[in-house]
Amino acid sequence: MLFTDRADAGHRLAEALQHLRGEEPIVLGLPRGGVPVAFHVARALQAPLDVIVVRKLGVPYQRELGFGAIGEGGVRVISDDIVRRGRLEQADLASVEHAEAAELARQAERFRAGRPRLDLSGRTAIVVDDGIATGATAAAACEVVRAHGAARVVLAVPVAPPDAAERLRASTDEFVCLSTPFAFSAVGEWYQDFSQTPDDEVVSLLAQAAAGPGPDAPAPSAAPAGGAGGRDVQEELAIDAAGVRLTGDLTVPAGARAVVMFAHGSGSSRHSPRNRRVATALNRAGLGTLLFDLLTPAEEANRANVFDIETLADRLADATGWLRGRVAGPIGYFGASTGAAAALRAAASPGADIGAVVSRGGRPDLAGPLLSEVQAPTLLIVGGNDPQVLDLNREAEAALSCETRLEIVPGATHLFEEHGALQQVADLARDWFLRHLVPQA
Repeated sequence: MLFTDRADAGHRLAEALQHLRGEEPIVLGLPRGGVPVAFHVARALQAPLDVIVVRKLGVPYQRELGFGAIGEGGVRVISDDIVRRGRLEQADLASVEHAEAAELARQAERFRAGRPRLDLSGRTAIVVDDGIATGATAAAACEVVRAHGAARVVLAVPVAPPDAAERLRASTDEFVCLSTPFAFSAVGEWYQDFSQTPDDEVVSLLAQAAAGPGPDAPAPSAAPAGGAGGRDVQEELAIDAAGVRLTGDLTVPAGARAVVMFAHGSGSSRHSPRNRRVATALNRAGLGTLLFDLLTPAEEANRANVFDIETLADRLADATGWLRGRVAGPIGYFGASTGAAAALRAAASPGADIGAVVSRGGRPDLAGPLLSEVQAPTLLIVGGNDPQVLDLNREAEAALSCETRLEIVPGATHLFEEHGALQQVADLARDWFLRHLVPQA
């Protein structure tokens, strides 16, 4: 399992932790990289978020070997066995602990910005990190959490080596790990983006969480386009589509007058970095976006399902009806790969009333004879170095009877990974949707 970034890992981990929502847990992120993951877990579970600051106490002559750990509130977890076998002097231990205690206090003050530590007494605590290498710090954090009075300690991580995972299962009340690959050498190899998390990001995320429900928190009521009260709307939603419960991320900037629904293609999901980049460009232009998964996680395991265009289109059409009950204004479709075929097929259904369609590297040919029924203005974007898909789009352009344009991005391959290619896609999509969805003054 490969994660796009820590936000992607947090979203996926949150889905695996939904069974804990009823326990009203507190989510604790291990700094620094664990906090961005924990942030999205906390938002999805509508749980408070705090940081768990732990400092490992390393043997003076072998720092990587820990003889214990300390946490806030004077909590000390010491391994008497390592102290005895290492013949460690009390003066040396005290010196190490004094130095680590000073750093612990500095980090806690910096990260919380004056807010008090959350009380864990009698609560279920979910300790979250971005991954585990040896598991020593995570294990120490769980012990510190227990010492702070937590009634139940759950450790949740996106990825860990099998041996460390086995040890941690035995030392926690529950261990949740999305992936335990045998070919494990470092946490970062399981992320596309594993850039360092700076202190400022930790501070910002904790402050956002303390301010109340935000982007991932399910909304209690319908949100009109443009946001309630003239504010931005960002929420994670459960969508009922054709009898299936799907998960989506709705973003509606204040003042937005239209929303674009994303139909993801084969092997992709609402966490697709390419589609999210396009969505961000649309949001900046004042358009709302709904990124959601047309397949459940179990269905995604069977690759044949991504080519079941009829089912995907039915779900997209049903979700469109659901969305119309939540937002005002025109609706457009952005489809990628096989998702483009689903978008065009859904747009062709009677009474669809779709304002515009954009296909990125799509397979419009899979919509079959229904192409001629599409009324929505359709933009086909294809990479110049994607010859097979380009030919299929040229045939689709000829079959479409609506306003149609084929845009070729020079030098781009199927995934538009070349420098500047995806930005061209975003710009083309933005301009097409603004032209056809937003009424001109």
